[in-house]
Amino acid sequence: MSTETQNRTTPFAGTTIPVRHNPVSQRKQLHREKSAAWTIEKQVPLTMEEIEGIMIDLTRKFGFQQDNMRNQFEAYMTMLDSRASRMSAVQALLTLHADYIGGEHANYRKWYFAAQLDLDDHMGYHSAPGRDKKVNRNSMAPQPGAVNVEAHDSLAMAEEHWKNRMNQMSHFDRARQVALYMLIWGEASQIRFLPECLSFIYKCADDYYMSPECQQLVNPVPEGEYLRKVVTPLYRFIRDQCYEVQAGKYVKREKDHNEVIGYDDINQAFWSPEGIERIQLDDKSRLVDVHIGKRWTELGRVNWGSAFRKTYIEKRTWLHLAVNFTRIWIIHVVTFWYFTAYNAPFLYMNEGEDEIGVQWSVVALGGAIATAIMLLGVFCEFMFIPLTWSNTSMLIRRLIILVVIFVINFGPTVYICAFNRTGSVSKIIGICQFIISLITTLVFAIVPSNQLFGASSKTTRKNLASQTFTASFPKLNRSDRALSLFLWTLVFLCKLVESYFFLARSFRDPLKALYAERIPNCKDKYLGQSLCTIMPIFTVIIMFFVDLVLFFLDTYLWYVIWNTIFSVFQSFKLGISIWTPWRNIFSRLPKRIYAKLLATADMDIKYKPKVLCSQVWNAIVISMYREHLLSIEHVQRLLYQQVPSENENKRTLKAPTFFVAQEDASLQTEFYPQHSEAERRITFFAQSLSTPIPEPLPVDQMPTFTVLVPHYSEKTLLSLREIIREEDQNTRVTLLEYLKQLHPVEWDNFVRDTKILAEESTMFGSSGGLGLSGESDKESREMGKSKNDDLPFYCIGFKSAAPEYTLRTRIWASLRAQTLYRTVSGFMNYSKAIKLLYRVENPEVVQQFGGNGDRLERELERLSSQKFKFVVSMQRFTKFNKEEMENAEFLLSTYPQLQIAYLDERPPEVEGEGPVVYSVLIDGHCEKMPDGKRKPRFRIRLPGNPILGDGKSDNQNHSIIFTRGEYLQLVDANQDNYLEEALKIRNVLGEFEQFHTPAISPYSAQIESKDVPEPVAIVGAREYIFSENIGVLGDVAAGKEQTFGTLTQRMMAKIGGKLHYGHPDFLNFIYMTTRGGVSKAQKGLHLNEDIYAGMTAFNRGGRIKHTEYYQCGKGRDLGFGSILNFNTKIGTGMGEQMLSREYYYMGTQLPLDRFLTFYYAHPGFHINNIFIMLSVQLFLFSMLFIGAMASSVEICSDVSEDGCVNLVPVYDWIKRCVLSIFIVFFIAFLPLFLQEFMERGFARSIIRLGKHFMSLSPLFEVFVTQIYTNSILTNLSFGGARYIATGRGFATTRTPFALLYSRFAGPSLYLGMRALVMLVFASLTMWVPHLIYFWVSVLALVVSPFIFNPHQFSFVDFLLDYREFLRWLSRGNSRTHVSSWISYCRTLRTRITGYKRKRLGHPSEKLGGDIPKANFWVIFVSEIVFPMIQMMLCVICYMFVRSFPDENAQGEAVFTSGLLRVGVFALGPLILNAGVLAALFGVSIVLGPFMNLCCAKFGSIMAAVAHAVAVLGMVMFFEALWALEAWNTSHAVLGVIAAISVQRFVFKILITFFLTREFKHDETNRAWWTGKWHGRGLGFHAISQPLREYLCKIIEMTMFACDFIMGHVIMFILFPVCLIPWVDRWHSTMLFWLRPSKQIRPPILSAKRRWVAWTYGVLFAFMFVVFVMLIVGPIVFHQYLPSHLERLVPI
Repeated sequence: MSTETQNRTTPFAGTTIPVRHNPVSQRKQLHREKSAAWTIEKQVPLTMEEIEGIMIDLTRKFGFQQDNMRNQFEAYMTMLDSRASRMSAVQALLTLHADYIGGEHANYRKWYFAAQLDLDDHMGYHSAPGRDKKVNRNSMAPQPGAVNVEAHDSLAMAEEHWKNRMNQMSHFDRARQVALYMLIWGEASQIRFLPECLSFIYKCADDYYMSPECQQLVNPVPEGEYLRKVVTPLYRFIRDQCYEVQAGKYVKREKDHNEVIGYDDINQAFWSPEGIERIQLDDKSRLVDVHIGKRWTELGRVNWGSAFRKTYIEKRTWLHLAVNFTRIWIIHVVTFWYFTAYNAPFLYMNEGEDEIGVQWSVVALGGAIATAIMLLGVFCEFMFIPLTWSNTSMLIRRLIILVVIFVINFGPTVYICAFNRTGSVSKIIGICQFIISLITTLVFAIVPSNQLFGASSKTTRKNLASQTFTASFPKLNRSDRALSLFLWTLVFLCKLVESYFFLARSFRDPLKALYAERIPNCKDKYLGQSLCTIMPIFTVIIMFFVDLVLFFLDTYLWYVIWNTIFSVFQSFKLGISIWTPWRNIFSRLPKRIYAKLLATADMDIKYKPKVLCSQVWNAIVISMYREHLLSIEHVQRLLYQQVPSENENKRTLKAPTFFVAQEDASLQTEFYPQHSEAERRITFFAQSLSTPIPEPLPVDQMPTFTVLVPHYSEKTLLSLREIIREEDQNTRVTLLEYLKQLHPVEWDNFVRDTKILAEESTMFGSSGGLGLSGESDKESREMGKSKNDDLPFYCIGFKSAAPEYTLRTRIWASLRAQTLYRTVSGFMNYSKAIKLLYRVENPEVVQQFGGNGDRLERELERLSSQKFKFVVSMQRFTKFNKEEMENAEFLLSTYPQLQIAYLDERPPEVEGEGPVVYSVLIDGHCEKMPDGKRKPRFRIRLPGNPILGDGKSDNQNHSIIFTRGEYLQLVDANQDNYLEEALKIRNVLGEFEQFHTPAISPYSAQIESKDVPEPVAIVGAREYIFSENIGVLGDVAAGKEQTFGTLTQRMMAKIGGKLHYGHPDFLNFIYMTTRGGVSKAQKGLHLNEDIYAGMTAFNRGGRIKHTEYYQCGKGRDLGFGSILNFNTKIGTGMGEQMLSREYYYMGTQLPLDRFLTFYYAHPGFHINNIFIMLSVQLFLFSMLFIGAMASSVEICSDVSEDGCVNLVPVYDWIKRCVLSIFIVFFIAFLPLFLQEFMERGFARSIIRLGKHFMSLSPLFEVFVTQIYTNSILTNLSFGGARYIATGRGFATTRTPFALLYSRFAGPSLYLGMRALVMLVFASLTMWVPHLIYFWVSVLALVVSPFIFNPHQFSFVDFLLDYREFLRWLSRGNSRTHVSSWISYCRTLRTRITGYKRKRLGHPSEKLGGDIPKANFWVIFVSEIVFPMIQMMLCVICYMFVRSFPDENAQGEAVFTSGLLRVGVFALGPLILNAGVLAALFGVSIVLGPFMNLCCAKFGSIMAAVAHAVAVLGMVMFFEALWALEAWNTSHAVLGVIAAISVQRFVFKILITFFLTREFKHDETNRAWWTGKWHGRGLGFHAISQPLREYLCKIIEMTMFACDFIMGHVIMFILFPVCLIPWVDRWHSTMLFWLRPSKQIRPPILSAKRRWVAWTYGVLFAFMFVVFVMLIVGPIVFHQYLPSHLERLVPI
């Protein structure tokens, strides 16, 4: 193709495609450059010209875009060439056709039979058997080669017929079918996410091609017809589900997933004949009634809106867990019932009587419980699957059978317990019932629910689609399946034994002590003695639930332990561990390079292995030198060098002593800095080659592959300004200074290299560039020797601002940060590796070129570009600013082979529609146009804006058409790669098991279905987290990623539980793109987009492997906020996954062992986090109840004593619970310890773990657990999952207190403070030393954000923080302020109320988001029911302690009511605030219009008065409560707990039932305080809003008081730390892991800022004194304060 043709783009509205006639010379050139293996010499079945002719013909007949055709032609030839390089050309075409269309594992073939299209083909209309349909009889002519329908209904016969048809097909037809599929796919845009819809479109197109109408076509179809008629209507249907177009802008609809017909719903419509039948044309006729040859032309008339419906309802509710994970609940709840019921016979048996039958029967109720859980699952399933006749009948049948089983399991208990408790008959019935119970439990626990009660056969037509697309799980080989079963047997064996003795059996004594306990002398004024009777029972119930939750947690604990042990043994077996005795990794390294990295089987024997190996090794060492990892001295010690040999005329190669020295302690030489990056890379390289590795193919036979990087706004290259200037006033160090401290050796090497370069430049007369003009060379050299003269080099890396020097410093810094440049330069090592391997393996080629290095380099470049492609999908490319565009251009000029795909928008063709969008590809070879832009290679029009989801998946999808070859590597823009790892690329691609294809047609009768192995869909790889050691948080994040990516993945891949996690996985291109692509894209639902592609591949039979010998670099988040943003994204993404159909398919269809692997590796981790935090809260509630009894009743150790309560067994139970929760938290450190131990040795693992503990990382772990829990709970209740840009910079910036408080108050601080108050009560009433751990954990929930904030304890900054906190509290009442307490408060509220519809263009609309309002019943459960339960528990405890008599003045016992007192002190502040607000409202209405003219801050003053009254009222009510409790601190604290719970419940009621939707602006808040309601843009809402705002303000006043007090309490907790000498330096050492001598001086503050700090310091000290006096005063001076106020005040 000519350059002109390649770069031409034409608008295609109404145009036709001219036939192109390429000159022969150009075709030959294309042959030579692009398709070296697809040549006449290889006896190709079709020449490239013939294939091009096919594609031109198809383009003319179907109206494809010309650039799409050229793009797909290039992709097609690349694919054929890739395969033909290692097999015959005929076989290449055959296997390609088999993978796309007709092979055993081709998705099109699977769909063809699942949707019963074979019957359709044979009759010419849709004729599934057993259906009476009115059809057009003229369209019923049987197709050529048809057999009779009845015979064809046999699936086996149909498949046999298919294979014969494929085998008899001509090469031309095979090539045409593949070409047609690729052309349809290449222009399909969002339809690429719908593989079966795409198959249907292809089927219609293929049928049309064979029809006479198509063959007789004279005039070509207009270009773009396919896009207009087929793709655009489907795209618009998808778009309109989530968006509406207003004035050319996309506005999100307020719909949750259950109302959106998403990609999966649309795709599933094509799975079955019934779904395809629903497709109607605009005249209401059915598409299936049209002859198959004419359907393509009718697709433009299809009314897609009537064709699709929900096929799975992603209703936002917790009940998904009841359906998907039924077996988990059965295993745990029923087993716990068995254990507890057996150990507590005293609860249901009469003492002294022989009621053994009763015990058998009650224990056997576990079967009834298992059935009840199954029934709950079935009832919930009615909510999630569409109630078609077949679905409903199946569920009703299952329901009836379950009810019968429930009666069988429950009936005998009724008989035995009610009618026949003793005797042998009851015993026999009880034993039989227990056996039935065990069988019931085992069946329900083991058999997937979708296979219960008459599952369909896999070989019949019925449910074939469901089986094909949702349950074709890849099989494990025998040894791996045995390992899987053995692992889970061990886990549950250990778990059941430990849980029985540690939890269930030990629960017996406290249960026995409490269940029959009666509290003496206890009576409530209104409720009498009933409360005192149920108090022990409530306590027992809460303790039971604590034990049940711990029972769940135990399983995860044992899973982590055994999975880690098995994984460690696996690493030992593979030879990855440094403890493997036979490793000798360094001394054998040269031989292993030769044997494992080089394809030497066909090489001439005359080339010595040593010579070949030396070239590879030297290239690796030199690459490290160029990256400044090694000094020149180290390089000289590591290189193979030529030395004179004994024969004087020859020189010989001398191997470096390095290989021997590593295993010989006597040879003490430093080859690289200790614990350096060079050491790590060389060690891993040597270690990895000691493991089993697939054999490589010669370079010219290796398959072509592409690296794909999605890019949004990540930094490409750091600017000079960014690296040598501090980010803002909160940053203490420049980026360059910080990097120099992190990489001192590499900086020294860089500086030495730069100085050498500078001296060379000076010698060659370039002194002007170094700032030395006007001086002699001699003088400049003398100055160069001066240390002072070298200071600029060591400070900033250059002495002159000349671009060539500043650029070097920028690149050095960019290669050590998380930048796109680092990623591109790293993965471009593939190109270097391919060239190197080809040169080494083909010395004769080098000799052919003689000394012509340029020609040789061109040849190597051609080969490299043939085998490796690199595409960066820059979504924002056209919106880049000048600096970003320059950086992108720098990438292209540095790496011309790099390709950039981007979206180009043009103005809309129709008024009101969205812009016209093109998908464009450029590379470094594209010529520049006059405007500075590059002329595109391809420019393909899209049906509309492709970014309909969360971004990344759509970005990948639009650019995937520009990738080439058989495999894709998906990489993120914060990764890195190395030359020595790139050399293993052929070995990694060998994991796909397609290197040695049998030389027999895949359609041959000799090949049976069972002989075709399941394809490998994904090959995972290890990641090295290069952000480890960058402070405690960076290292914790790196450690988690490291263990997940190695230790966990190793075992998951082995036992069949690994999925796809995005990076740096390799994907089988054809397998994935014919099954919906490399990720999924429905907005919100597919937030964790990568894992869905893995689940799709897994459900459809694709194997997923993991490699241990190959790794890429990966950056992780480094700061507290960014790490928790990432965790929030993962947590909310998991919440969305739990709603998804994939979890339903896997949860209800996987066999037990593989289900457990899937569960505990994915949702189980997050559910475990929820259970951990639930256990903490339940435990604290149990402490409330136990503490209430301990503080009110005398404790004794004998249950038979009167007038006291035996709590000794309960105290033992408390100690066991604390120990259990402690172990569950700290088991998280075991995988990292063992991973480090196996790969780096005992000392390194102890040091790393020690640094974690000394840096308080356990506090961080507690906080992270809560963030995960909160994010998933919030998501399942309210939704709102969205992509969070986590920020990958270095965390050196101090975050203000107010910002941290507002970010983490909702997720953690409120919960932590409530837990802290409960813990204070528990400690006051029943102290045991074990509670110290709980104090640490609960404090972690409150102070972690501040402890891990850089320079948090800098004294002056702390005082400035206080000022900012007070300003944050008071801002936003006179004028709009995003960072204000009122804005934060409204945001918290709106997740319940929702927002009013968006008004475009309103200036303060940005304050609101796009989250749809949550479902009322979900809100009711989460926001009303749970707070009500918590309130009832707290109030019961307080009422109990108030149920013991006070003495009146006459000494008589007086019983009071705690309920009345709680009501007064909970609602009193609200009533006070309501009164004050009413008065202030009147003032603002009267005075506001006048005061606003002269006093701009009138609104702020009014708000300040109300807020001050609220705070003072809250404090006064607390002190009054304490006084009424006769200064009994524990009772006062319990009263506060109860009052807080009542207030919280009241607020939830008010917000849920009485508040309407929130405006997205804050006009109503400012109107309230200023009294100015007109001119606010409220319209008719101005009438109703004052009353609504009055309710809001009542809630806000109490919340303000709580936030004011809570913020001060947290600052008071932190303040003493600020007084420790040099605390900032030690704190920085803890966070950054930098020695104090390496740290940066504190900032120089202006006199004004210091004065402000000290002013607010005085205010802070005053508040601190007041706070201390309010708390300490009554405790110390209570004898001087009025007592027995309760006698005067009757509450």
